[in-house]
Amino acid sequence: MRARRLLAAVGLLLLLLAVAAVAAARLDLDDDGDDSEVLDELLAVDEEEETRGALEGGNKAAAEAAGGAAEAVRRAQSMVLVLDNDNARRAVEEHAELLLLGYAPWCERSAQLMPRFAEAAAALRAMGSAVAFAKLDGERYPKAAAAVGVKGFPTVLLFVNGTEHQFTGLHTKDAIVTWVRKKTGAPVIRLQSRDSAEEFLKKELTFAVGLFKDFEGAEYEEFVKAATTGNEVQFVETNDRNVASILFPGIASEEQFLGLVKSEPEKFEKFHGAFEEKTILQFVELNKFPLITVFTDLNSGKVYGSPIKLQVFTFAEAYDFEDLESMIQEVARGFKTKIMFIYVDTAEENLAKPFLTLYGLEPEKPTVTAFDTSKGSKYLMEADINAKNLQDFCLRLLDGTLPPYFRSEPVPQEKGLIEKVVGRTLDSSVLESPHNVFLEVYAPWCVDCEAISKNIEKLAKHFNDLGIANLKFARLDASVNEHPKLQISNYPTLLLYTGEDKSNPIKLSKKLNLKDMAKLIKEKLQTSDVEKVAAADVVKDEL
Repeated sequence: MRARRLLAAVGLLLLLLAVAAVAAARLDLDDDGDDSEVLDELLAVDEEEETRGALEGGNKAAAEAAGGAAEAVRRAQSMVLVLDNDNARRAVEEHAELLLLGYAPWCERSAQLMPRFAEAAAALRAMGSAVAFAKLDGERYPKAAAAVGVKGFPTVLLFVNGTEHQFTGLHTKDAIVTWVRKKTGAPVIRLQSRDSAEEFLKKELTFAVGLFKDFEGAEYEEFVKAATTGNEVQFVETNDRNVASILFPGIASEEQFLGLVKSEPEKFEKFHGAFEEKTILQFVELNKFPLITVFTDLNSGKVYGSPIKLQVFTFAEAYDFEDLESMIQEVARGFKTKIMFIYVDTAEENLAKPFLTLYGLEPEKPTVTAFDTSKGSKYLMEADINAKNLQDFCLRLLDGTLPPYFRSEPVPQEKGLIEKVVGRTLDSSVLESPHNVFLEVYAPWCVDCEAISKNIEKLAKHFNDLGIANLKFARLDASVNEHPKLQISNYPTLLLYTGEDKSNPIKLSKKLNLKDMAKLIKEKLQTSDVEKVAAADVVKDEL
């Protein structure tokens, strides 16, 4: 087992070496390779303990492989700070600018961030950044993690003169680089020649460009404030219309201009608002996503935290989505900044399944859903997926006339002593029923539910034997059924809906024994059958 873990760690190390080497090559680093090797190894897993373990287990080949990896790590550590309980706080105090990754070896998201963090570090070094780089295994050194503010994994922190800044942007090289540059004094890049603009376009995919005649005045100051506050979108400025036109073709004769450039079909977005920090930031936040965002682990946080609260999701496998993409883009174009359109590949089960579980769906064909993140409401498009139906779905979502979706099992056909109620039948079977209804709400995974369900069956049989026509027992599985008037989080929940007031059910304690529960039902029923219940006290002993 240790050998397999060791070889897996070595494999990860080699992968990181390859990724960062490619990054270094793209950046045209012209040193002797030592710095790029340092950055390649930035997040490598320390192998010394594994090497000892392999030697103890007699696995010489694995030990030699681990030993080579450990030697590379030791070389890297001459320039990369490896933080522990003894030096973490001191490192923050001694470095004016320190970029730190807090990680855990078992954390999948840490592993995904590792190569991108290394690429970002390589890019910053190539730019001549004075930022120092550090790593901290927060699981191994929890005291150090607490001392520097690592509260989860992975965490990227930048310390500027001891002041902590936490990175909350996309887990990509470009986003990290842009964020670090802004926080360390370069929020805006100034371009003053056509050559510099053309070179910039080769590297940057998404950026905001401002044209200002003299780089001064209140509106320019607001532009700089927005550039400093914003996290992951690079801001550039120029006072040359020809340079600006290379970055954003079609600029008219205005002396002052702001636009957003993206690498997607809707590439250029022109700013029409007032030059105020808040307005500029809102423009960037609302327009930075493409017409259709492909949902990934890396951008999930940004999708959840998007200022666009209405979100339409398409779930499909890649080959099915190819047939739908152009149609969805065309519809999305009409709802820019109002509705965010997102594609989730159902082949990526770890991404799709959590969403589909919310709907109780296991679709075999493309499916369109929607969320209103401001309300927590969800919606399902049950019509065929075409431009007309999708347009109508989005219009109703936008104007608030789209009915929310609640999970429900199929309407049951069978009847029994205890009626099975599902989401679709809660109204007719309980809330609108002329009967008094005793409803048991349970979940299959609930530890207490099975025993209590057996007691409820005895209770139902008792009242049925009495011939009480105005009382019925019902049961609902809350794990697969929802209803807006049934908001329950503890199971089982026992509710008595009386005929006079169905809007305020009486909650019965699950700790009551059967005799006390029968007595309580007798007291709460307001029907002519109550005398029958009172006359049957002797029968209670049978419960």
